[in-house]
Amino acid sequence: EVQLQASGGGLVQPGASLRLSCAASIFRRDDYAIGWFRQAPGKEREVISCFSSRDGNAYYVDSVKGRFAVSSDSAKSTVYLQMNRLEPEDTAVYSCAADSPAAVGATILCSMPSYKYDYWGHGTQVTVSS
Repeated sequence: EVQLQASGGGLVQPGASLRLSCAASIFRRDDYAIGWFRQAPGKEREVISCFSSRDGNAYYVDSVKGRFAVSSDSAKSTVYLQMNRLEPEDTAVYSCAADSPAAVGATILCSMPSYKYDYWGHGTQVTVSS
């Protein structure tokens, strides 16, 4: 298993924005799937967003839908999670995971808690506090 590099976290006030980055060589390719996860203090890790090149779609859980968005830059071998209108409830360690080639679509990927990603990244801390 190859580890991904996640970065971009920090301490911000409610309503602020952050963009997280996840870098890996596989993102130079055009066929991959990625899941974004977070783990808040005292809670289990949860998936919040998935993207899959199999269908070209992105999926977001209700708690972040409309506020978070995924994107990518193949030239920089990096995928991004743009987080807007951050709330204290968003405080967590955020991480990314990826698989290539993309085996399933985004919605299916995010609905499969047992899905095995080939690549995992270390988390980056996001703290939203006034």
